Amino acid sequence: MIGKLRAFGAFWYDFVVGDDWRVAVAVVVALAVTFAVASAGVAAWWVLPVAVAVVLPLSLWRVARPGRGG
Repeated sequence: MIGKLRAFGAFWYDFVVGDDWRVAVAVVVALAVTFAVASAGVAAWWVLPVAVAVVLPLSLWRVARPGRGG
């Protein structure tokens, strides 16, 4: 039973975090900011596209920068 629970947790960790924990943290932060902005009564539709526009290029740059060996 413990092995199955461990495998289940490992699957969800790999699914949510994947290869880059920084992107997972950025998604959680963007969702929290979206919630906060919406709770303040302001239209919050723009928060997640802005987060993607910031996080995606940074993530790609980090992977593709010279000298990384990959």
